[in-house]
Amino acid sequence: MKKTHIIILVGIAALIVGLLTYAVDFSTYDSIASARKKEGKFVHIIAKLDKDQPVEYDPIKNPNYLSFTAIDSLGNKTKVVYLNSKPTDFEKSERLVMKGTMKPEYFECKDMLLKCPSKYKDDKEQLQKNVTATTGNGESR
Repeated sequence: MKKTHIIILVGIAALIVGLLTYAVDFSTYDSIASARKKEGKFVHIIAKLDKDQPVEYDPIKNPNYLSFTAIDSLGNKTKVVYLNSKPTDFEKSERLVMKGTMKPEYFECKDMLLKCPSKYKDDKEQLQKNVTATTGNGESR
C-alpha cells in the first residue's frame, strides 16, 4: 500500500472515532413523563413556563437559584430548579429547551435555551405582502 492510502485510512478512522465521541449529544427530546422514567440520566425536555404557578427568584438572596413549574405539550408538569441567573425575557418565552437530570422531586436544569416569539413577525408579513405584490398577478415593472 502507498503511504497516501495509509494516511487516508487513518484519517477516515479518526473521523469515525470523532463522530462516535460526539454521538452522545445527538439525543432526542423527552417528555416529562419519560424523563421521570430515566431518573438520574441526562435528558433534553421541551416545555413551557406554567404561568399559573409562581416563579421563585430572588437576585439579592441567591442570584444563582431559579425555580419554576414547567408543563410539556402532553400536559405533564414538574418543578424545575435552574442553578444559574434568570435568563432575560424568561417570562416572555414561548418554549424552554432544558437540558439536565430528573431528580425524585424536581428537574435539575443544567442548561436552558429560550424560544421567544419572533420580533420580526410583522416584518415577515410585510415582506410577504411586498413579494406577492411584485411577483404576483400585478407584476411591477
